[in-house]
Amino acid sequence: MSTISDSTFVPWFRAVAPYIHMHRGKTLVVAVPGEAIAAGRLQNIVQDLALIHSMGVKIVLVHGFRPQVNEQLAAKGQQSKYYKGVRITDAFTLDCALEAAGQLRYEIEAAFSQGLPNTPMAGATLRVISGNFLTARPVGIVDGVDYRHSGQVRKIDAALIQQLLDQGAIVLMSPMGFSPTGEAFNLTMESVATAIASELHAEKLLFLAEIEGIREKPLEPASPDNRLDTELSLADAERLMQQLPFPEQPTDLGFYLRHCITACRNGVERSHIIPFEVDGSILLEIYMHDGIGTMVVDEKLESLREATIDDVGGILQLIEPFERNGTLVKRSRTEIERDADHYTIIEHDGVIFGCAALYPYPEDGTGEMAAVTVNEQSQGLGDGDKLLRRIEQRARVMGLKSIFVLTTRTMHWFIKRGFVLVEPDWLPEARKRKYNWDRKSQVLVKKL
Repeated sequence: MSTISDSTFVPWFRAVAPYIHMHRGKTLVVAVPGEAIAAGRLQNIVQDLALIHSMGVKIVLVHGFRPQVNEQLAAKGQQSKYYKGVRITDAFTLDCALEAAGQLRYEIEAAFSQGLPNTPMAGATLRVISGNFLTARPVGIVDGVDYRHSGQVRKIDAALIQQLLDQGAIVLMSPMGFSPTGEAFNLTMESVATAIASELHAEKLLFLAEIEGIREKPLEPASPDNRLDTELSLADAERLMQQLPFPEQPTDLGFYLRHCITACRNGVERSHIIPFEVDGSILLEIYMHDGIGTMVVDEKLESLREATIDDVGGILQLIEPFERNGTLVKRSRTEIERDADHYTIIEHDGVIFGCAALYPYPEDGTGEMAAVTVNEQSQGLGDGDKLLRRIEQRARVMGLKSIFVLTTRTMHWFIKRGFVLVEPDWLPEARKRKYNWDRKSQVLVKKL
């Protein structure tokens, strides 16, 4: 018997629907490190990818094998050697890498082949195809260190991969490449995934990582006041990388971040760092508004801007529930169309999540902040403060000395942000004439 109630499932499913439509037909490159497989996460990851694939998303899966190769070397009495985070691959290590790659390939293909009843794989018919889609070249000698059989991506057969994706297959890539002379090279999973995402112009590149993402204060320890930064601009990511030491371990803050930066520079719309320890992290990142990890984008998806006439429909949709429960005074479409330029909105991925209006009374040196609304799902994330700061900025530009609000339910929120309670008689005469004495709204003022 299901533990999910009808009242929970139905609104959740409806909320997810826009993201299903948004991602259908798009290409997703997922990098799964060997650490995630060693931790026993492969089964759940495969089930989630099968579910995503069933919703029309094209998937390229790139797996790593760092711990698996280390394990084989240790079993044979050999040590793993690295320089600047890249494995030095001698002939013995190459044999271990080839063996690990083959073993993991078959494990992954077997996981995608399951179709047990009462599992996400039930009824799924998935084709997983791997091959020599990657041409490699040697890293060579760096700082006097000979990387031997360690390689870099030389060329990706993007046309063939795209053809397979269009035919409904899931493409599986190992971090192994071959030269035109038939030599095998050991590559890093991160570089392979980044190169493939760049060549395919993928919409998303996801790194399943041992870290949870990047925090708002990345150089400070995790704390309730140092929340996860769910969206990091490319410019901010580049500045952060300059402050970090060179990353050598997957747990280092910049280990995956530098590849996200490279992908964004090469035209990948969004690159993500998400924790593999969280069950369903891929689903949570793709089909929830704020996701679960950190997303690196070339430009901020969330924009704070003044509204236009084209935004009226979104504003109406946003404020309607609050008008219905009495939090806001009802406004007609005509009124909002007339006053569209008074509104400031927060837009994310084409959806309006917050708004506020400024009605100036220049003769009194003040202005009314009205229709302050933030989507219920986004409340508590600071969007209200962003709107307030923008309204204050607009008021100062107009030469206003204060702003005021009328509210019946959110008085304490405004008081915490410097507003002071006053009597309705304080209102400008023009606004006082429109004051609804039956509603008994509280009047709060903030000096600028």
